[in-house]
Amino acid sequence: MAATDAPILVVGGGIGGLSASLALGRSGWPVRVLEQTPELGAIGYGIQLGPNVFPMFDRLGIRDAVLAESILPGACRMLDALSGEEITRVATGRSLRERFAHPYIVLHRVDLHHVLMHACRQVPGIALESSAAVTGYEDHCDHVLALTEDGRTIEGAALIAADGLRSRIRGQLLGDGEPRPIGYVAHRTIVPMQQVSADVHRNDVVLWAGPGFHIVHYPLRHGTLFNVVAVFRTSTHGEKGDVQSYRAELERTYRAAHPTMRELLAMMDLERRWPIGDRDPVRHWCKGRVALLGDAAHPMLQSFAQGACMAIEDAVCLAELIDRAEGDHAAAFLRYQAARLLRTARLQLESRQIWEFYHAADIARDVRNATCAGWSERDVFDCLAWIYDGFTLPAPSRRSEGAGERHAVGAVGRS
Repeated sequence: MAATDAPILVVGGGIGGLSASLALGRSGWPVRVLEQTPELGAIGYGIQLGPNVFPMFDRLGIRDAVLAESILPGACRMLDALSGEEITRVATGRSLRERFAHPYIVLHRVDLHHVLMHACRQVPGIALESSAAVTGYEDHCDHVLALTEDGRTIEGAALIAADGLRSRIRGQLLGDGEPRPIGYVAHRTIVPMQQVSADVHRNDVVLWAGPGFHIVHYPLRHGTLFNVVAVFRTSTHGEKGDVQSYRAELERTYRAAHPTMRELLAMMDLERRWPIGDRDPVRHWCKGRVALLGDAAHPMLQSFAQGACMAIEDAVCLAELIDRAEGDHAAAFLRYQAARLLRTARLQLESRQIWEFYHAADIARDVRNATCAGWSERDVFDCLAWIYDGFTLPAPSRRSEGAGERHAVGAVGRS
């Protein structure tokens, strides 16, 4: 295979990696996805997606397939974890769709992954490869080599790293060490809806905000499942414990919480917990024929539920710029970095600020609650407009329009 005919390598078969692969494949570019796990599948829990992601789904040809797996919640509510009173809400019904032109949805991460994977498999130029753990790369100016854990070298025209928070490609490209722990951990659970006995808003996304802790819950899979995430600050965030020690920590942390929160905690699966962290924004995500995407480039806290949306925006933007560059991948990567830098950096930084807002204590909590009490629906929408109004993509080239037509039928999603 000549270097000019080599595929674009995508390291990581998650949401960002598959979105980039689908966008490139639909434009006629050969793509080889390298996923480290033995099977290209997804594990995980619920995921929230804002209106800004839907123009990207339209470019990918998967809007209808995603909506078929999704729930449109009645509202996103923020409740005081101590009193149970509503602090504020984001209306997610007709008024949000009128303001931002698209809905707010929740769905199982596995279901979104399946839609993307099915769409990729309908495009002849996309090769999906499992058990391909990429440990590094070599950039040879006119092509790249991906180096795998089992000793292989895989040639590509360029390399896109969508390998997550602890990206090995980022480690080689930037050498900036481990992510920044923030001292919080998360426990995640999905249970059948019929097992939920707590008096909660079952059709909404609900955040119970407390001093140093919170719980988020919402329905999945057409209301048959209930997704619960418990997050709290702890000095043991870097340690591995057992179910008994985790349960003791939860009981101590949430002892002053509203009784409904304690009912939710009783349902939690405590076999595993996830330390929470992010990274500082950086100016450089690419070098030569190598670029970072999604959490590999700009990991952020979950405060705005925008991590997946930003990865999908990255993916479509990058693919369209590659298409317009007509083979000059290094130039396309620099344009992609310039196009995406400020939007994602702002989300990284504001996610930290809103995290403190969620976890306010004492007088700060009182100020927060009193301030939110004066917000109208329009005020809330205005606060979110910079995110939900979306990202302006470059205009597609004629070449991508024609290639998109060739692949549009096969990339719509599951039949």
